[in-house]
Amino acid sequence: MQGYVHGAEWTLKELFVYPNEYIYWSIQIVMYPLMTGLVAGAFVLSSLYHVFGQKDLRDMARFSLVFSFALLVVAPMPLMFHLQQPIRGLEVFLTPHFTSAISAFGVVFFTYAVIVASEIWFLYRPHFVEQARREGEGLGAALRRAFFRALTLGAYDLGPEARAKDAKAVKILAGVGIPVACFLHGYAGFIFGSVKANALWMTPLMPVIFIMSAIVSGIALCMLTYIVIMEWKKLRARRGAARYESLKGAQLELVRKTSRYLVLFMLFAISLELLDLVFRGYTAVKHWDILRVVIYQKDFSNIFIKQYFLGNLVPFALLLWPRLGIRRAVLALVLVLFGVYMMRWNVVIGGQSFSLSLSGFMHYHIPLLPHDYETFKEGLLGALTIGAMPFALFWIINKITPSVPELRE
Repeated sequence: MQGYVHGAEWTLKELFVYPNEYIYWSIQIVMYPLMTGLVAGAFVLSSLYHVFGQKDLRDMARFSLVFSFALLVVAPMPLMFHLQQPIRGLEVFLTPHFTSAISAFGVVFFTYAVIVASEIWFLYRPHFVEQARREGEGLGAALRRAFFRALTLGAYDLGPEARAKDAKAVKILAGVGIPVACFLHGYAGFIFGSVKANALWMTPLMPVIFIMSAIVSGIALCMLTYIVIMEWKKLRARRGAARYESLKGAQLELVRKTSRYLVLFMLFAISLELLDLVFRGYTAVKHWDILRVVIYQKDFSNIFIKQYFLGNLVPFALLLWPRLGIRRAVLALVLVLFGVYMMRWNVVIGGQSFSLSLSGFMHYHIPLLPHDYETFKEGLLGALTIGAMPFALFWIINKITPSVPELRE
């Protein structure tokens, strides 16, 4: 009968653990705050140009806005994978209310989706009009024109006044979207921080920590994806050394400028996480004895080596070292994303690692090779499936709203 208990497949128990205790929230619940954080971070990066006028981020802002929309579609998927009855997940969207944080997700998610979709429409409306008026023969060209005519929503005016209204609408939507994007991810931290029964999660700093690390992860993923796309584009272009060098120089300068904002938000995120850790130890919060064992012994490698050293200190030094190059930037960005992932892992998995008896521990072993549907969706392949979805969606969406200048040629 134990094999039919959710969590029994990947939970190992040590010392005194209650018989009905397992690590119920597995890899998909780690992926869930990670994905919502990427959404918020990508949108904040886009808003640095649209709201605050950071003109050096113009190309990155367009790219990150479209990428944020692709991430947004995938954000609820980890929850749908995790649910034993996924169809019930639709109730969050169809009957949202504010009696619980997860129920409020339906309102926030749809509000944010409308804001991002509207901002993309105003930003790309001239492109839709141009494609709707594009000449061509054959059924394919006719279908393309009809598709883009539908996207214009009947607004064909490309005059200076119409374009000015589009720009104003984009700025307003970006400004309104910043707090909504932060709330979209902050509520995930609120869910954990408001659990009074778990001493590791219960802290008022949890939502703020989640928001700051979300911005860091979103900026890092946008930069990394942008670099990969540009490098792939250059390999396929083969248009001569001069063209290649100019493209490379523009890319490197943009990466260096964006990395400055990444370093700034990394400072905020690291400071908040260390502040929370020091505060817990200084005040000896509830159940500190068991938490101290978890933090400084059981999860020492995950917290201090993988998260803080490899995921924070090393990339921080790589980004601050003079004359940042593409290869060093890629290494730093991969480590930053790894650090944010480990932060989510340590919160979700680490918070479940000690028994309610306060005298036992549980260890999570992620299923690598699935032998049934349960071990697939709650295992490595399920996590990789969720991780690959945004890139596939972005490839499709980019065909409609090209977000990288070189891809529009």
